[in-house]
Amino acid sequence: MKMPNPFARRQAAVVVAPGQKRINLALQGGGAHGAFTWGVVDELLTDGRLAFEGISGTSAGAMNAAVLADGFVRAGAPGARERLAEFWTGVSRASNSIGSTQDMLQSWMGFWKVPAFKPTQWLDVVSNMTSPYGFNPHNINPLRELIVDLVDFEMVRACDSLKLFISATNVRNGKIKVFTDGEVTADAVMASACLPYLFQTVVIDGEPYWDGGFMGNPALYPFFTETKAEDILLVQINPIERNEIPTGTKEILERMSEITFNASLLREFRAIDFVNRMLDEGRLDPARYRRNRVHRIDAGKALEHFSASTKFDTSLSFFGELHKAGREAARTWLDAHFDDVGVRETVDLRAQFQ
Repeated sequence: MKMPNPFARRQAAVVVAPGQKRINLALQGGGAHGAFTWGVVDELLTDGRLAFEGISGTSAGAMNAAVLADGFVRAGAPGARERLAEFWTGVSRASNSIGSTQDMLQSWMGFWKVPAFKPTQWLDVVSNMTSPYGFNPHNINPLRELIVDLVDFEMVRACDSLKLFISATNVRNGKIKVFTDGEVTADAVMASACLPYLFQTVVIDGEPYWDGGFMGNPALYPFFTETKAEDILLVQINPIERNEIPTGTKEILERMSEITFNASLLREFRAIDFVNRMLDEGRLDPARYRRNRVHRIDAGKALEHFSASTKFDTSLSFFGELHKAGREAARTWLDAHFDDVGVRETVDLRAQFQ
């Protein structure tokens, strides 16, 4: 018996204006660094030469994707730009309000100020204070309120011309879950952004979920069967390489996080490269398999002077700095590679994983 495709949905032609090229957009997570992605998308929408067929997002990338989709359905590119600006301004405002994420982070770090206890008592205190069930028992998350206020999910789900793929990690079985079509809700977006040491597990239809970055940051494979566009533009936030060797505890933990949240992406790079190579050698049937051309706008240069801890910097000035850097990076990429879209890939995939 043939199993149904879990990503099956209505297929609608993407409206491509004269001079436009159709692509899929892949948005990585990265906390506050997602404001760089805001800048990239803002420039792409302003330029107007790329039409998005599918958008895959994880964590902050999932939030950018959902807000972008809402604005686009309402009023096209201008609506998407306006909605994204409202979102990032709202994130900064919410993080500085009473009872906000900022307060939760301060509570999370507060255990270092606890006076001396007996060893076993100290362990109990630390274990409780570093769990979101301890320092945030009411599961307060102002980001969810912001997403609910800004995104009409019923309207987004009804849109056939823009396909969303939101990734989360199933805590029970350790597998990736990609929410799409009628499954895209505020809970799905929050599941995708659920860092387990900051927020309580998000339960959807009885299944527990954590941040999608553990298993797909972002997931690329839904594009292969659910869209017609053969070009994928990745906005990458987490650096694959760092030349310096981390020695301090903070730097070691930050590098561990970057490696963890890039692992699934590198596996997908390897898979795409393998299929492309097999097609080039005539060893796969092109009627059943297709090439995928990968392009990338990398935040590495813009973020090289910022540590991973700045992913929790929610000041509007910091967001503005990243937004400007994102727009500049997108403009540089468009100038260099727009003509390559639909013709050749601009990322040497093999060099990424070898």
